[in-house]
Amino acid sequence: MRLPAVPIPDRLVIATRESALALWQARHIAARLESLYTGLKVELLGMTTHGDRILDVTLNKIGGKGLFVKELEVALLEGRADLAVHSMKDMPMRMPDGFAIAAITEREDPRDAFVCSQYASLATLPKGAVVGTSSLRREAQVRAAFPHLAVKPLRGNVQTRLNKLDAGEYQAIILAAAGLKRLDMAYRIRAALTPEESLPAPGQGALGIEICADRTDLAELLAPLNHAETADCVNAERAMSLRLDGSCETPLGGYAEVVDGHFLRMRGFVASPDGSQMLRAEANGSRAAAVGVGRQVADLMLTEGARALLKPAV
Repeated sequence: MRLPAVPIPDRLVIATRESALALWQARHIAARLESLYTGLKVELLGMTTHGDRILDVTLNKIGGKGLFVKELEVALLEGRADLAVHSMKDMPMRMPDGFAIAAITEREDPRDAFVCSQYASLATLPKGAVVGTSSLRREAQVRAAFPHLAVKPLRGNVQTRLNKLDAGEYQAIILAAAGLKRLDMAYRIRAALTPEESLPAPGQGALGIEICADRTDLAELLAPLNHAETADCVNAERAMSLRLDGSCETPLGGYAEVVDGHFLRMRGFVASPDGSQMLRAEANGSRAAAVGVGRQVADLMLTEGARALLKPAV
């Protein structure tokens, strides 16, 4: 590894949410940094965000994904923390002024997971079975493919959601496979949904490391954690969503894959919340033009009338 030109600090602080999954993610990055740089000690600053405190309302009704990151960004601005670790699928598509994503780490399983004790798949659930999800994206795809099922909101951390399933409040729930695997709960996955069955959210399965944009010293220290293939895919996905003004109010999916090492295959969809209307598009291009490939997918859907399915940006 090429050593950074900047001095190696003795201490860094990571701002993180205090859920089990967020803490796993922060500890994972801390361990990687400490293994890279001898003598570096990384500490965690645990925080409860506004999004963590409000659990009885869906995200699209209380301000969207940014509710999970704003308090962490304040800690960065105030100097109480040096970096923050996020699931990229939880990051707003428009980065606030003064902040930057310094690295995107190698992606875990990007798929959605069908979690159920009694039934093997969505297709085998009986009519009227209740499926829980916090995502309009997942809801629209379930409703489109299985209109006989009932989809109801599900909030809370991973364990809270599993507890609600086990208590019988839902017949099945859909979670991100990556989160379950990171928490050593892969055994709860009854079936991993293919992108054809449930197209993932932009950035799903990837971690992003956020810093203040003027911390060029940190950018250099964090550069070795960036996984180029994952970053290209996530940048394409986020470019698509940004072009569509995607938010928690938009049932939208975007997923890019590297093909033959140098090319991207990018798929996207946008839908009405009930899944009755859905537009899909696909584009291919070089990894060097990842952002352009994502925008192309968005433009294809806009040409087909996607704007009518999108809520106006607030």
